[in-house]
Amino acid sequence: MTLMRNLFLFTILILSNFLATAQENQISAISKITNVTVFISGAQVYRQTETFDVPQGVSQFIFAGLSSAIDVQSIQAKGEGNFTILSVTQQKNFLLEKKNSEEKANYINTIADLNEKILLLRNESEVYKAEEEMLVKNQIVMGPNVNYDLVKLKQALDFQKQRLSEAKNKQIEITRAIAKLQTDLNKYNNQLNELNGKSLKNSNDVIVKVSSKLVTKGKFSLTYMVNNAGWYPTYDIRAKDVSSPIELVYKANVSQSSGEDWKNVRLALSSGNPTTNSTKPSLGTYNLGYIRDGYSTNNISTSSVRIIKGKVFGDDGLAVPGVSIRVKNTSVGTSTDVNGNYTIQLPVGAITLVASYIGYVTKEIQANSNYLNINLEPDSKSLDEVVVVGYGSSDKSYITGSVSKAKKETHAVEVNAVEKQTNVVFDIKNPYTILSDGKQFAVEIGDYDFKADYEYFAAPKLSEEAFLTAKINGFSEANLISGEANIFFEGTYLGKTLLDVQNSSDTLTLSLGTDKNVIIKREKQKDFNEKQFIGSSQKDSRSFIIDIKNRKSQAINLIIEDQLPISTNSDITVDRQEISKARYDETNGKLTWQMVLQPNEQKKLALKYQVKYPKNRPINLE
Repeated sequence: MTLMRNLFLFTILILSNFLATAQENQISAISKITNVTVFISGAQVYRQTETFDVPQGVSQFIFAGLSSAIDVQSIQAKGEGNFTILSVTQQKNFLLEKKNSEEKANYINTIADLNEKILLLRNESEVYKAEEEMLVKNQIVMGPNVNYDLVKLKQALDFQKQRLSEAKNKQIEITRAIAKLQTDLNKYNNQLNELNGKSLKNSNDVIVKVSSKLVTKGKFSLTYMVNNAGWYPTYDIRAKDVSSPIELVYKANVSQSSGEDWKNVRLALSSGNPTTNSTKPSLGTYNLGYIRDGYSTNNISTSSVRIIKGKVFGDDGLAVPGVSIRVKNTSVGTSTDVNGNYTIQLPVGAITLVASYIGYVTKEIQANSNYLNINLEPDSKSLDEVVVVGYGSSDKSYITGSVSKAKKETHAVEVNAVEKQTNVVFDIKNPYTILSDGKQFAVEIGDYDFKADYEYFAAPKLSEEAFLTAKINGFSEANLISGEANIFFEGTYLGKTLLDVQNSSDTLTLSLGTDKNVIIKREKQKDFNEKQFIGSSQKDSRSFIIDIKNRKSQAINLIIEDQLPISTNSDITVDRQEISKARYDETNGKLTWQMVLQPNEQKKLALKYQVKYPKNRPINLE
């Protein structure tokens, strides 16, 4: 009897739950994107609904057709009204996915039909070609000892001519038909490639389940992170001449392929990067031992800025334009040109590039050489279905999700920079539209004038070029972050440089490129180079003249650097004989001349030294 009663109660409980579920109202939540905060990698999207009616009881509000690129761990729902949020669920919208798959299947079927028609026509053409070859080989040849019936001969010749003509004409006709089909095939292939290359489709639904004791009014806001978005800074640095201030134009290059168009939204750009590791480091035990016992350290030489060049190819072997190339864990980035080429500068310590493009798997590449081609692979992965469950209370409820797996345009706008605890946010006042097409959209977020101290620098032993540099103070007020800069001097584009803020002191030094109007020559004086043998030793002398001329119309500040060799052995001595009043650093042998050159002024610096070392023990003396 007890068993029967328990079974009856269990059945009643199941029926009650079924009826309760069946009575849940399903309501479409009409929302629009109002704000987007774009990070160096990723973006946070803010959706808002209008005021709506909340029925009594349990209801499901469905935000349909959202981006497939949502990071479900970032979903937050906020409700305003006299109701309680019970849960938030993310699920696939299979109807949208089916529609997307059907569109792709139609293109594939059409392409297959066209290929089959082309193949049949080519086979038919081969038949006519074989007939033509057979007719040519079996032509009737007249001979002196052969009697022919002229009527039959004429008929045979006419038949042969007719068949040859038909075979030729058929081949021409088939060639034209194949060309037309090939044109159609190329169109459909391009359509399919465009479909494959498009951003992720909107095939995710977010369901917010609420409970209300009475019929009431309310509204929702929904926020979530999407991964297929980001921005990186670039700069235009302009200098009129060495007596004018530096103009620095600060631009953000924004792109997104989340599957949702951002139309007339309030845009904010954050220097933060949610994808980086936020866990503080912890030192382990530093065990020291002999290398042969397995104790070693990994020393990578990254002491200076490197320039990396290369080309990006797709899986079909063709160059891919518009690919985003980023330096991992930095704000430095660029994109490939129309021919798939790129050039990027690696800051000190950086060794990894990240290449990403719509429809391809994001790829990380170690920059082991200064010329680096990148091959991308198609992205065939799909997001797994996940469920997000949260808990809320009435009035204002926040739900945070958790899961187990989961052509460039430029606009000048009003920008307000806000310094936060760990990043800077550029709040853009004007509404913006950025489509989900992966194209770079340049936003001008600052235009600054800095007082600059200009100085030319040359190391003629390495390069007989004079590099113009500008030293500026107070750049921290502009909230700059590291990025590449285009250099314009005296109205001429000079190339690119790296504005490396992270590795700069209070004074930011910008390299503005070379100036052909400052002429520098370093020549070895052969008459003064001599070799002497004294007992068991020998002496070598070296003499150089550094000739400098300022052909500019204004005076310039100039720093020249050279060096004397440093002895690494007590048997080798270096005697500096003439350094033209250079400042000498005994630790590294560096010589520094600092001077002011008037217009058209010319100066000559003398460098002479002698090295004594054991006879018959060669040294690497230049």
